[in-house]
Amino acid sequence: MYRRSQLGLILALLLASGAAAAPRAVVVGTYDATEAADRFGGLSAIEVTADGAGFIALSDSARLFHGRFRRDGAGAIAGITLDGPGAALTGPDGAALDGEHDDAEGLALAPDGSLYVSFELRNRIARYAADGRLIDRMPVFTVFSTIYNDGLEALAMALDGALYTMPEGPGRGVRSFPVWRYADGTWSEAFRLPEDHHWRPVGADFGPDGRLYILERDLWGLVGFRSRLRRITLAEGQPTQDEILMESRAGAFGNLEGLSVWQDAAGSLRATMVADNNFLPVMSTEFVEVRIEE
Repeated sequence: MYRRSQLGLILALLLASGAAAAPRAVVVGTYDATEAADRFGGLSAIEVTADGAGFIALSDSARLFHGRFRRDGAGAIAGITLDGPGAALTGPDGAALDGEHDDAEGLALAPDGSLYVSFELRNRIARYAADGRLIDRMPVFTVFSTIYNDGLEALAMALDGALYTMPEGPGRGVRSFPVWRYADGTWSEAFRLPEDHHWRPVGADFGPDGRLYILERDLWGLVGFRSRLRRITLAEGQPTQDEILMESRAGAFGNLEGLSVWQDAAGSLRATMVADNNFLPVMSTEFVEVRIEE
């Protein structure tokens, strides 16, 4: 009888410790940037500086915004200050991008301060200076021509400098999402993520821990958007762990599209997300920040 009770206690403790160890993302705060400039909207991507004080945001009309956060005593976003009206991304001719060429969606900040941007519609990735000036363009992967408006929505740079991107839609008749990798001047398919009901990847970032974080979206008609934060652990380039850190109810947040993962002063990982208001007055440019608890 004692042995059975002891065994039951051990199993209970193991189950309890396993449950306690499950990682999750806890909301730190939200902020609606209503005071910002008129053009500060349609945000599809964001990069937060290592200290959590500054940010670079990208609109899907191909404009870059540099700014700073004002934070309260608890470290939550209490306001933003923009450094200017935003810089238009340019093409090879030096003119601002427009038409089908300006649908910028993903953003990755390189160690040298340059910015990699992924584009939907005309699927491609290009490198820019902080002022929006085109530096160069990556070779176009042949499979990019098979996707259109479900194109290169998410972009992230790994700690080794490799770029990872993925389409918002898996492609006609396909039941998994390809994740493409660009390194040493060559594109390849790194791995695939299984399609999960109506969730679509819209943002991505590699955290300081070297893991790939993916922001996913689901639309529930007039109710609003659902958002999900996913974390992929990679070993030798392949996923070894796939975790859901957060899943919101429909309408809890806006149309979250941009994601940046950084480490705060207390050593905790934070994920800062930003919503695309589609330049509509009925939608908000909302910042949502979560702390990742292990």
